[in-house]
Amino acid sequence: MGGTRFRRAWGGASSALALAVAAVLIGNCAASSESGTEPGAVPTVLFIGNSLTYVNDLPGILRALIDSAGAGPATIRTVTFPGVGLEDHYSSGPARGVIAGGGWGVVVLQQGPSATEGRPSLLEYSDLFAQDIRAVGARPALYMVWPEEARSFDFAGVSESYRLAAEAVDGLLFPAGEAWLEAWRRDPTLELYGPDRFHPSPAGSYLAALVMFEQLTGRSPRGLPSTVVTAPPNGLEIRIDPGAATVLQAAAEEANRRFARR
Repeated sequence: MGGTRFRRAWGGASSALALAVAAVLIGNCAASSESGTEPGAVPTVLFIGNSLTYVNDLPGILRALIDSAGAGPATIRTVTFPGVGLEDHYSSGPARGVIAGGGWGVVVLQQGPSATEGRPSLLEYSDLFAQDIRAVGARPALYMVWPEEARSFDFAGVSESYRLAAEAVDGLLFPAGEAWLEAWRRDPTLELYGPDRFHPSPAGSYLAALVMFEQLTGRSPRGLPSTVVTAPPNGLEIRIDPGAATVLQAAAEEANRRFARR
């Protein structure tokens, strides 16, 4: 991905055309009539984001982990387009209509890193989406991502942007970017970036899902399976070395302990 696309995707500039021509990925991962955010409730989760959500089928990994722990069957749906921000989702496309349909316990909002120039857009549109989300009795959540490897100095800025957005809407905060840093503190050899050095590797997506699992279920991620298969139509097998999975599970737990909003 070139610099122009990074500015476009992560700044959140509005473009109805981008949504009209993008290849939309909207999926249902399961079915359930229950919703809630309290520990013990069956998770009903809607993801609104871009490729940082759908690469490696993060929602599918999350659902597989929840179901493997006996905390499901989870209902997880996604509204994701490549290279768009929350402003695009709010201005055009199906996201607001899917929220208005109700039945959600948590609606997860994901933009790009938004460490600096994208922060105003992240804050503004998280707030606007939060009004829609609370109108149907759900709670907003912010999925903190990470900068591209070449801008690793931006990790603190990314973390700050998502923390501020979550606080402003009194939402959950899924500190995946902080979990990446914690994992590297434990094992610097872990490969969390994918080949383009921005999107996550399977291990990076697995780690993000572990962070979400703990907050949505109230259960520790330790001991979860290191291999999961996501549901059709994706049907991906995510296979993590068991030793690495143990490190990732501990990192997710520590990141939640330090950064999650209870």
